[in-house]
Amino acid sequence: MSIMDKLKKNSKLKHTAILSESRFFNEKDFTTTDVPMINVALSGSVDGGLSSGMIVLAGPSKHFKTSFALLMASAYLKKHKDAVMLFYDSEFGSPQAYFKQFDIDTARVLHTPIVNVEELKFDLIGQLEGMDRKDNVIVVIDSIGNLASKKEMEDTINEKSVADMSRAKALKGLFRMTTPYLAMKNIPLLAVNHTYMEIGLFPKAIVGGGTGIYYSADNIWIIGRRQNKTGTEVTGYDFVVNIEKSRYVKEKSKIPVTVSWEGGVEKYSGLLEVALAAGYVGKPSNGWYCRVDRETGEIVDPKYREKDTLTAEFWDPIFNGTDFKEFIQKQYTIGHKALIELDIE
Repeated sequence: MSIMDKLKKNSKLKHTAILSESRFFNEKDFTTTDVPMINVALSGSVDGGLSSGMIVLAGPSKHFKTSFALLMASAYLKKHKDAVMLFYDSEFGSPQAYFKQFDIDTARVLHTPIVNVEELKFDLIGQLEGMDRKDNVIVVIDSIGNLASKKEMEDTINEKSVADMSRAKALKGLFRMTTPYLAMKNIPLLAVNHTYMEIGLFPKAIVGGGTGIYYSADNIWIIGRRQNKTGTEVTGYDFVVNIEKSRYVKEKSKIPVTVSWEGGVEKYSGLLEVALAAGYVGKPSNGWYCRVDRETGEIVDPKYREKDTLTAEFWDPIFNGTDFKEFIQKQYTIGHKALIELDIE
């Protein structure tokens, strides 16, 4: 008997396996969304996407955090026809219209209202404990930032005005216990959170909830935005997903995604900036764009207005006829040197 076989036999844990044969190490299941740059923000690849583990979507109010979570959850439910969403709700700001907007059947959503961190911890751990790896479940928490601790609520009820030091500790314990379940049972968890500005000479956005979230999360997004206007009328927002932490994507990467009032999330948004900077797309004159022949460097007709580049007609030849997908992967994934610098604020 080899030393390896002896160690396997002596282990008291049923999931012990040689690393090259371990399903927890080798089986990576990605759910691809309809938006290529969302997939890039999640995995560094246009063809990647959502995987098991905790993704934190952080930002100020009205920064599309819940909508990004529902967009990913919708892709998961479409891929797994028997899947269910476990939706923990502390904000009560997501009407059924939100779910319908992302084509989510609310009959496949288990809605669990929560009022404090301890309620979330006990129920979530109980649910995860009862799941098997073959169960297709996605968890959404909306939101962590709005949750009080049980002690804070009890102090308020008893009219005690004292500082609450227990919330960060409770959250840290919650995520410390949750993390192994998500990996071993192949479950993605999307946690909406708030940010606050750190006071100092150079203030920056900080994710609320203490250090436990940073330690446990696989991905942390800090979402920024700017208005899109036609004249004086606001027609949508350009969002920038700032990668604060990731297992796959280079930290501090900036991923642009556009949302319009009329069309919702623009499927091909964010790609133009990357393709233009890398030479896959040219700008022959102000306001016009065209594809570029990568072998000759020549402009390929026809020319398109910017709004007309947000189509499969424009992008399919670039995805299928060039190495643009590979370029994006090298640009954003950990282990590769950035090939271009993007001017995105």
